[in-house]
Amino acid sequence: MSVKRPKVAVVGSFMMDLVVKAERRPRVGETLVGEEFGMFIGGKGTNQAIAAARLGAEVHMIGRLGQDQFGDIFIESLQKDNIHTDFIVRDTEVGTGVGTPVIDADGNNSIIIIPRANMRLTIANVEKAASAIAEADVLLLQLEVPIESSKRAAEIARENSTAVILNPAPACQIPNEFLEFVDYLTPNEIETEMLTGVKVSDQSGTEQAARILLDKGMSAVVLTLGSRGTLLLTENTTASVPAHKVNVVDTTAAGDAFCGGFAFGLAQGQKLTEAVRCGNAAGALAVTVMGAEPSMPTSEAVRELLNQ
Repeated sequence: MSVKRPKVAVVGSFMMDLVVKAERRPRVGETLVGEEFGMFIGGKGTNQAIAAARLGAEVHMIGRLGQDQFGDIFIESLQKDNIHTDFIVRDTEVGTGVGTPVIDADGNNSIIIIPRANMRLTIANVEKAASAIAEADVLLLQLEVPIESSKRAAEIARENSTAVILNPAPACQIPNEFLEFVDYLTPNEIETEMLTGVKVSDQSGTEQAARILLDKGMSAVVLTLGSRGTLLLTENTTASVPAHKVNVVDTTAAGDAFCGGFAFGLAQGQKLTEAVRCGNAAGALAVTVMGAEPSMPTSEAVRELLNQ
């Protein structure tokens, strides 16, 4: 008897990452000699789609690229990971999004993004991909494309009993009429504090903030807390899942790897805590490799880490 392959749809962004590694960030007016440079495909939507695909999901990517060289690189790379690209629109007027991550000696990153074509993803673009969303087990969303387009995708998912994960990044205020279509919310510490006004530096504040978000109607809130691990909150469950101890090289896309792993786990039918553990392992492995796309782990690597 064949095992059903989990299906994930991703409405999200494409960012060509121009990554610089240096001992520290330069001061205002300072020119600093860096240590390393890399160019990688990225963007939260892209990273999450690749993570889910490498873990074994059938993935449809829905978004907007420029009709340029960067866009060609994205299409070729996504297809190498067997990601469906039928619902990716090529924009002839605005170019592919670009990101500039700066990585310091501790592996911590700060990033400037220029969304470009990503912010021209329309409701009509999303509606053309309704079949992929309807057939998916899980829909993954972020905030690097217009909110109204993501909201329409969530509405289509709800109409077809597709679970909706929203990774509320970059941090911004989200209309409640969007959140009512979200089943699982996965903010990090900065995003949680912006959405709730509550500091999450200790366990009490973290649980208080998660409760505020859960009361907006989600089935579960999953707070990703870096080295502190993950907090899962539902109406009946509060669970802290510890982080894995790994050698940190570059934290870029760790949260995206988590979301891809979490989505894969849910799509596969895992219990919530198991899906969170899958996400934790994927996120931990991602920080051990420089660059977004190269750091998205395989299913074998995730299984090996979980077995440890």
